[in-house]
Amino acid sequence: MRRREFIVLIGGAVAACPLTGRAQQSEHVRRIGVLMNLSENDPQTLARRTAFLQALEELGWSEGRNLKIDYRWGEGDPDRHRKNAAELVALAPDVILAHGSPIMRPLMRATRSVPIVFVSVADPVGGGFVDSLARPGGNATGFALFEYGTSSKWLELLKQISPNVSRVAVVRDPDQPSGGGQLGAIQAVAASLKIDLIPIDVRDEHEIERAITAFARQPNGGMIVTAAALAQIHRSVIIALAARHRLPAVYPGSLYVVDGGLLSYGPDPVDQYRRAAGYVDRILKGEKPSELPVQAPTKFELMINLKTAKALSLALPPSLLARADEVIE
Repeated sequence: MRRREFIVLIGGAVAACPLTGRAQQSEHVRRIGVLMNLSENDPQTLARRTAFLQALEELGWSEGRNLKIDYRWGEGDPDRHRKNAAELVALAPDVILAHGSPIMRPLMRATRSVPIVFVSVADPVGGGFVDSLARPGGNATGFALFEYGTSSKWLELLKQISPNVSRVAVVRDPDQPSGGGQLGAIQAVAASLKIDLIPIDVRDEHEIERAITAFARQPNGGMIVTAAALAQIHRSVIIALAARHRLPAVYPGSLYVVDGGLLSYGPDPVDQYRRAAGYVDRILKGEKPSELPVQAPTKFELMINLKTAKALSLALPPSLLARADEVIE
């Protein structure tokens, strides 16, 4: 290489370096708020947050480079949900990710302008969060928890794993709008299965213990735990009571089975966080939540804890074990 060509080449490289540095420094940082109903140290929190961040990374977003994320943890406390919602809205984020109806209600009261992507909301229309599933119409859209018809499968599964069950306690949150719909779907199949249903309201740990203990005094009982935020928060108590009173129980999500519950059937919550990252990305790039349809779950999980089944002296049908997505031994 001749001397003049070498000088020109080096000079061009030196000139390009400051430009590259300035381009990196000027990259616009966007802000996301994340409202979750669990505690920060809950293993499910870690799994969901990791899935969300990994999906964002694949779409070109990363914390510390072009993204700032503010987290708030609700731990099932309504007062904390209201405080967290107000705090995040005051930070003026570009979009908020919110988990569940108990968080969405105070959040929607706090803002009708900040874009919101929700996950695990049982009835977005009934809750007043969107105008319709196809055209949300406001500042919120996201991923519905399930269709009510899914709830009937819980009772069918319970009867399959414990044919002698004739009385079933249905654990629900009476203040959650979706509770009535879930109970209604279960009631629709109860008569054909010759099952008497006894609703048990979830408000605090002591009420749960009193109600389940009273229910368990009579024989041939089983239990269904509906998709309720308070039930999830108090899941360790519910699972312990089911074991103590030898109640076969079906739960709405895998985290119950991981913690010792017998069987669960429901949408994969981690998958919803992964998919939510796609909506967050589209909103950050200029699309409006009012034009993004609410999506139903696409991935469901059947999980069984064989150790719990053995403790209850239950012989599970081989056909059911073959259908399970995961079996804990």
